[in-house]
This record gives sequence, C-alpha cells and structure tokens, in this order.
Amino acid sequence: MTEKTTFNIAVVGATGAVGQKIIDLLDAKDFPINELKLLSSERSAGKKINFQNKELTVEAATPESFDGIDIALFSAGGSVSKKLAPEAVKRGAVVVDNTSAFRMTEDVPLVVPEVNNEDIAKHNGIIANPNCSTIQMVAALKPIKDAFGLDRVIVSTYQAVSGAGNEANKELEEQSKAKLNGEEMKAELLPVKGEEKHYPIAFNALPQIDVFEENGYTFEEMKMINETKKIMHAPELNVAATCVRLPFFTSHAESVYIEVEKDGLEVADLWEALKGADGVVLEDDPASQTYPTPLSAENKEEVFVGRVRKDLDQKNGFHLWVVSDNLLKGAAWNSIQIAQSLIQNKWL
Repeated sequence: MTEKTTFNIAVVGATGAVGQKIIDLLDAKDFPINELKLLSSERSAGKKINFQNKELTVEAATPESFDGIDIALFSAGGSVSKKLAPEAVKRGAVVVDNTSAFRMTEDVPLVVPEVNNEDIAKHNGIIANPNCSTIQMVAALKPIKDAFGLDRVIVSTYQAVSGAGNEANKELEEQSKAKLNGEEMKAELLPVKGEEKHYPIAFNALPQIDVFEENGYTFEEMKMINETKKIMHAPELNVAATCVRLPFFTSHAESVYIEVEKDGLEVADLWEALKGADGVVLEDDPASQTYPTPLSAENKEEVFVGRVRKDLDQKNGFHLWVVSDNLLKGAAWNSIQIAQSLIQNKWL
C-alpha cells in the first residue's frame, strides 16, 4: 500500500478569527494538502476565501462534510465541536479541536507540542488544543519544571480582546471612538456575550473572562488551573489563576509566580533553562528595558519570556512575564503543530 504524502484537510469555523489564521498558516507552512475544505455555520456559508491562488467557497458544516477527510481542524465553538467532531471521527478523520468541549475528557489528549507531544499518540480520534492562556504559560514553565521541579503556580493574565472574537474587537474600536468623541460607549459583548450585564472594555479592565463558577473562579480561570495539571501530568501541582481582559487587540500577557523544588537557584539558572527551550524566546534585560509586550509578540509564533526575578521573601519563588500571540501560538499555530506531528509520527 502506497503511503500518503498529501492529506484532505477540513477547517471548521473557517470565517472566524482563528479559522482565518489556520488557513493562512496551512499556506505559509506548505502543509501537505491534497484537498482543503472550508466549513462554517449556515450563516457564513457561501463566502469566498482565497487559498494558494484559488478561490474556495465556504460550505455549511454537516456530518457528511467529513467524508474522505484525514484531519479536521475545529475552531467554531464548543457546541459545534460536540455535535460534529464525533461525526468526523466516525468518518475516519482525526479531529484537532480548539474549543473547551473535550479538553478535560479523560481519553482525549490535551496537547502543547513543546510540552507533551508524545500524548498525541494516545488519541482516539480527537486531540484537544488547550486554552490560549494555558498554552503560553505551560510552554514557558516546561523547561523550568524539567530542570528544577515545580511546586506552585500563581498566574494573573492580561488578555487581548481578540480572545472573545472578531465582534469584540469591533466593539473595542467603536467604544474607543465614542469615548474620544465624548459619546456614550455601548457595551453588548463583554465580559460574556450571553450574560445579562455588560461593561465597556475600552479604557477599562474587566476581571471576568467567561462565566463565574460556584467557587468564585471564572470558567477561564478553572480552565487554566485544570488544563495546566493535565498537560504537565502533575495533578498535585498547586495552581491559581486570575484572568483579566484588557483593551488591546492581540496577544495575551501573564504575570506568573512560581515556586520551584530545587534550592539555591538564581535568575541566571532560570535564564539558562529558558534559553534552550523549544518555542520559547527569552527577552530579559532590565538595563536596556528589554522585555516582551503584546505588540512585540503580535504575528509571532513563539512564547516570549522576560522580567525573570527572584522573589524577595520566598527563597524558592520566582516571577516571570510571559507574552504570546493568542491567535497564533494560543490557537491556530498550536493546532497546526499538532497536525504536523500527527503526520510526521504516523499517528493518524
């Protein structure tokens, strides 16, 4: 039997912010595509998207859409994934899902390739892409955990509006113009579209991303807590998170406090571990005011780390500043990396 060299790929949610990034990356990375099928909701079906000098028509996603598909990249919301991902698997596709639908399902690998690539081999048809804010944090923490052990993680996030979708970006633009023109700012989407109460994001900070859970944490915060433990195979790891939305378009930033197991470490030891880490770029020189920012990380695939400091009171405590493009490494690029690994390791 002749081994496949090109593959039939479906992108579900092709007209969304992440879907568009996935399409761009499939082109930029010369992904071995035989046929590309672009899928969306009924509302977006019929739109035209250019790919490799061809105009492709977006189709409405149905179970039959996945006939003959090898890899299906989902980024159209959890309800769509729950409905259609199992249908895609039934028809022989491997699903890389970018929603929270299957992340904590026991037999579904939750993967950041730089951290736990080998877990992909255990898939039963579905591989989950972690939450964007989790991805960049665990990529930065993996080399530190491997070298020095890890006891505790406390993270505060500063998350871009694009994490809530294209409509939220437009609302930020409109609110900013209204505020600068002395007009009333209309808020209809944030912090959560389906909630009764909405706040302006322009010139503001919203300490709520997703709905509140009974324990007082938001769903976004619980995702970071639970996903970090699963990805790092560390159920005993102490993790706490506070997730905040800020008024910029792209890239999430995080202030991360960690406590390592090994005694006697200095900042230089962490620098050394981070310098050799796959997918991580160290930008840390206080003397020249060198550190990553959301703008400097935009349209880049890596995770950037700076402001590494030793805690002044806790001998094994350190602080880090972690920044990454939430639409690329936090979503589209991580999905493509998983798909590449499926092919390269013959795990389809």
